[in-house]
This record gives sequence, C-alpha cells and structure tokens, in this order.
Amino acid sequence: MKFSLDLTVKTQSDWVDAVMADIPSFLQDHADCERKASAMALSLVAKYPDRHEIIPELIATGIEELEHFQQVYRIMSSRGVPLASEIEQDPYIKGLMSLIHSDSQRRFLDRLLLASIIECRGAERFRLVSLAMANDEMLKDFYYNLWVSEAKHGHIFVKMALEYFGKDHVYDRLHYLNSEEGKIITGLKLRSALH
Repeated sequence: MKFSLDLTVKTQSDWVDAVMADIPSFLQDHADCERKASAMALSLVAKYPDRHEIIPELIATGIEELEHFQQVYRIMSSRGVPLASEIEQDPYIKGLMSLIHSDSQRRFLDRLLLASIIECRGAERFRLVSLAMANDEMLKDFYYNLWVSEAKHGHIFVKMALEYFGKDHVYDRLHYLNSEEGKIITGLKLRSALH
C-alpha cells in the first residue's frame, strides 16, 4: 500500500546533466547522504526510545542505509574516488529542517514526514540516474536497485507517523511539507549531488 505522496515538483533534466558531467562528485555526495540517512534513523531510536512500535523498523532502515553507504564506498574505491574530505552542509536538508516545529510532539511528526519526502526525492533521482547511465551497466543496475529501495522507505516513514497521529493530521502536514519541498528543490543551485 502506498502511504507517501507524489512529489510536487519533478527533477529537471539539467540536474541529470550536471550529475552525468561529474560522476565522482555525485558518488561522494551520495555516500555522505547514505551515511546521514543511517544516522538519522538511529537518532530517532535514541530520541524516542518509548516508541516501541517503530523501533524495529527504524533499526532495519538504519542498517539498510548503512549497507547502501558500504555499497557506494566499494564502488568509489574500485574507481579510485575518495570519500569527500569535508562534508559540506546540504542546502536542501537545511531548507527542510527550517520547516520543523520546535515542540517535541510536532517535531517528531515533522521528522518522520520529512524523512519520507527525502526518501521519495532520492528514489526519483536514483531512477533518473539509472536511466541516464547508458555507458555504465554496473552503475545503471546499482541505481535502479536503490530507486526501488528508497521508494519503499518513503512509505515506511508515513506509516510510522500513522501509528501515533490521526490520518487527516498526518496528511495535512505531509501535503504542506511536500509543497514546501518543491519550492526548496526548485530554488537550489544545480550541482552533481543528490539534492
């Protein structure tokens, strides 16, 4: 069953062109994103240890994202691409984090819903990268498989939110955050990065 929403703004072909022009930078950024996604899932476990219903799925998601990091790192190593020496602040994530409420309950909901939107955006972009990889079968297959995985994560986080909040409340907030994400992604400078 689908729980997440469709993104309000589709990624433009100019972004795909930027990625194809600098695959090493994209791989470096992708590795950082997977590592951060794993840390985010596990930070939710640490911050909300009383949310027993979702802890197993958060742990599983954190492990899966860490496995993705490991996979990207192996690809980078095989191609002589080092991990980024500095982890730059992601303007996309910074913009989304500015939307989060400060009180504990609403913050919890916002973190789950933004995680869903981030995963949906990642899925959309991994699909586009896979389709654009005409001359690299290994990366084409890798990003195709990641597209499938990230799309699943988009549903998981909304499902988690529905464990604790009413459906109307969850989807009202998700529609708002999804709309704001579209504005943020549209305003970003093009670069060879996931966001």
